[in-house]
Amino acid sequence: MDRPAVLVVDDEPSIRLLCRINLELEGFDVLEAGTLAEARAAAASRELSVVLLDLRIGHETGSDLVRELHDRTPRVPVAFVTGSAEIGPNVDGLADAYLRKPFTIDALLSTVKRLAAG
Repeated sequence: MDRPAVLVVDDEPSIRLLCRINLELEGFDVLEAGTLAEARAAAASRELSVVLLDLRIGHETGSDLVRELHDRTPRVPVAFVTGSAEIGPNVDGLADAYLRKPFTIDALLSTVKRLAAG
């Protein structure tokens, strides 16, 4: 049986590594993307169980990708990862969960497990 896949989209390699190591230890397959273009390619390559998506990817915003993902796979749960203190009206309601940076490993794992369980 295939392991559930989590796509981690963040332009900080250290955040992607932290997520990958801890999620793999919990039995998830992890795909990483440092840009929205890489995220689009990864999302097209595999059925996803959860997407962890930084709100700001370089000069791009993650909300654009969420809309694209939901057009293709309406049920894929998304957690925004953000260092921002406030969630603006243009992204409110797009995500199923929010992880504020810096987040704990426990918060990461509980969020992903909850979203993967549906």
